[in-house]
Amino acid sequence: MDMNTIEAVVRTTDPAEWRDGDAWLAGGTVLFSYGSYAFGSEPLRRLLDLGSADWPAITVTDEGIELAATCTVAELYALPDSPQAASGSAAGWPGLDLIRPCCESFVASFKVWNMSTVGGNLCTSLPAGPMISLCAGLDGTATILSPDGASRELAVTDLVTGDGQNALAPGELLRSIRLPASALSSRVAFRRLSLSNLGRSGVLLIGRLDAGGQLTLTVTAATKRPVQLRFGQVPDAAELASGLDEAIPDALYHDDIHGLPAWRRDMTYRLAEEIRGELAAPEGAQPLVAAGDFWPPERHAARTPTAAKKDT
Repeated sequence: MDMNTIEAVVRTTDPAEWRDGDAWLAGGTVLFSYGSYAFGSEPLRRLLDLGSADWPAITVTDEGIELAATCTVAELYALPDSPQAASGSAAGWPGLDLIRPCCESFVASFKVWNMSTVGGNLCTSLPAGPMISLCAGLDGTATILSPDGASRELAVTDLVTGDGQNALAPGELLRSIRLPASALSSRVAFRRLSLSNLGRSGVLLIGRLDAGGQLTLTVTAATKRPVQLRFGQVPDAAELASGLDEAIPDALYHDDIHGLPAWRRDMTYRLAEEIRGELAAPEGAQPLVAAGDFWPPERHAARTPTAAKKDT
């Protein structure tokens, strides 16, 4: 889409340069789709271009993974097969198995994969944002830079506050997301459903069984914002249902063309029970099941952005 109200494009990573009428530009897949009035009634006048940021897309250490806000979907998708993921503590992190199902949940072409960014998906803050699902499910913490030179950290579960809404103040810049080793080293389970084979996620749940036996369940897509439940141990079916009752009031289920609230609620309970059963089983009893995924499971091991281009 042409953005005919833009008067200047400024290459900067400094929030102090932000002023009314500005928007941060990373991949641009949302800005150039929604146009100059994407973020309110007043048109955008300038784009603050992060293209020269030169931030390392992915940094892996024994403490976890740091994703730059400018990391693209294609770069993230390649991580599980990269040398970074094959050395040190990362070689034994089951949480890496969540990356490809979440990337696939974009249902996007290779063109989008190579431009769309992790940070942009979080800042757009749509319920079905799969990078929100991934980062929230792995206890991600966002680092945010402010125009006054300060910085702050905020859990991804608190960053996204509603449908298209988040906790960022005007001019603030999402710098990175940190995924801790404690979450990455946990057993994980993934479930996703859509009303159509290549449709937007209507329900996306991630389960995590930590070393101490605690179960963390993160609900996204079905709800207007991420909802996380934590249990001291794997609950029984009744305890799980009761926890969902308490954590998610009916008004919090999302309502749009991709799924009615009643359907999203029913599928949340169904998929949560599947995750509970998978993680309650002995380790190694079954591989990660990406229920509702639109690619055959065997494709995840071999699929690359180049392969995605051929499939499009």
